[in-house]
Amino acid sequence: MRKIILLAFLLGISIMSYSQSYQKYNEYLDRTEFYDSYGNMTGYAKYNSYLDRMEYFDSYGNLKSYEKKNNYLNRKETYDNYGNLQGYEKKNNYLNRNEEYDHNGNMQYTKKWNSYLNRYDLFDSNGKQVGYYKYNSYLKRWEYYDY
Repeated sequence: MRKIILLAFLLGISIMSYSQSYQKYNEYLDRTEFYDSYGNMTGYAKYNSYLDRMEYFDSYGNLKSYEKKNNYLNRKETYDNYGNLQGYEKKNNYLNRNEEYDHNGNMQYTKKWNSYLNRYDLFDSNGKQVGYYKYNSYLKRWEYYDY
């Protein structure tokens, strides 16, 4: 009986702590770090105040992409390390959600705040929920779960 209770407890702990990936802010290095489900850092993001953009690096410090606010078109644009437009994110005030588009203008997914569950729900272009982001206040990090 004790073994069954111990096994159920360990199974419950492993299910509650499972997440595919997460991100955490590093105050010492002033950057947001991204980790996989094994705890390995896969990259990080840091704001470049000189160029007024958010830059994304891999775990070796190589620039992968950057985001910049386009005030004229009222959107946030993402570029690769060569300066080519990869896509953009735009706020849809009518539907109260953020929409992500590729470089051709095709909608890829939407992100909407779920106030009942206190998380961001992610939907594909067909409206099917594909995952969500939730803040873990105990570990002070954002965790991503997919379906």
